[in-house]
Formats: sequence, C-alpha cells, structure tokens
Amino acid sequence: MRASPSTLRRVDDASILRYIAHAYPDADIFTAGSGTFMSCDGEKHWPNFATLVTSDEYDPASNLDRPGVYRLNIGVSKATFERVVGANPDPDYTALDQLMPHPVYAMQHWVSILNPSEATFDKVVKPLLEEAHERVARARRKVADKQSRS
Repeated sequence: MRASPSTLRRVDDASILRYIAHAYPDADIFTAGSGTFMSCDGEKHWPNFATLVTSDEYDPASNLDRPGVYRLNIGVSKATFERVVGANPDPDYTALDQLMPHPVYAMQHWVSILNPSEATFDKVVKPLLEEAHERVARARRKVADKQSRS
C-alpha cells in the first residue's frame, strides 16, 4: 500500500543544505534573500549546480509562500533532463514531492522539486545532485588546469 502524500516524511530545507555541505565539501553555499545558491566557486558563487528557494521572490509559479514549502532546483544535462522530466509538458508547479521541469529555467535543463519525501530525496534527488555537482566541478577543474598551464 502506498503512503498518501500527507503521511510521507519530508526532508526539510536545512537538511538538504547540510547534506550538500557534507557530500560536496568543495561546494560554496551562498544565501541571498530567500535563495540559497550552490556552486564550486567561493568568489563568484557561479555557476550554480543547485539552488534552494523559500519564497516567490524569484518567480510565483510554485506558490512558495505556503508555510514550510520550498523548491530545490538542480541543473542537469540535457539527456538527464529529457529522461527524468521530458515527458511532463504541463506540470503542476505547486505539487509537493514531484520532480518537474523548472518553471523558468527548464530550457537550460534545470529540474525542480518542492519538499521531497525522504524516499524521493534518496532515490531521485541525490543522484541528480551528484550529476549536477560533478558537471560544475569538472568545468571548474578544466579552467584551473588551463590557467595552471599558462
């Protein structure tokens, strides 16, 4: 029997930020306004591999002004984007625990999820964070290697 959405154990936003800080020690976690931005560059804080927003300050599509609701956004490859959300042309951006295209940055292959359950976080979100972090970290390493050779 499947648990109803109201009985699923959710991962809170602070737990996600702790997980990222622990899993990716090179991550720069920078908070500005109601957004927290994860990159691998402590000076520029860019590019981001993930962001976490807690209000409608950046866009109103997800109705984040509801108590305790936040949206985790993750930048993935085009192939991953197509595999995990490409078949979702008309998502409900207010639905909890549902992976969906980002309401604004889907064209740049960003996916989003509001208040993931523990199971979704472990099975779906963690591998996406791993891919997103590795893509940004790899690009940063290439730049550093190029600079060290010059």
